Amino acid sequence: MIKSAFWNNSFVEAAGFFSVVVLCLIVSMVLFELVTTYKNWEQIQKGNIAVALATGGKIFGVCNIFRFSIERHNTLSEMMLWGLFGFSLLVFAYILFEYLTPKFRVDKEIENDNRSVGFISLTISVGLSYVIGASIS
Repeated sequence: MIKSAFWNNSFVEAAGFFSVVVLCLIVSMVLFELVTTYKNWEQIQKGNIAVALATGGKIFGVCNIFRFSIERHNTLSEMMLWGLFGFSLLVFAYILFEYLTPKFRVDKEIENDNRSVGFISLTISVGLSYVIGASIS
């Protein structure tokens, strides 16, 4: 009974969701690092605003997807499953963005600090996170 009360405590539940989402965010950033041709954190350290915008959009997008997943799903495992599914859709959208832009290479433009492309990347990540989030909730 005491053990059950502990796990059903709102503070413990919030800490659990928070911890899992932070872990999933770290994993997602590692996966995005593998998907892009540039090194996100090296470029940000050099002051590359376009990479900072694109990376910030990815972080916001992943967190927003998990926000929707937390709102809709009651168990930690369901939240993780749907959140990771949503994240995979976001990665797919990023790859589509790269291949559906025939005039230039998105990754190369972002690496070269083209802030317009970085901002569009941010907007796509954030915008699609709402669509993906709504579809998984």
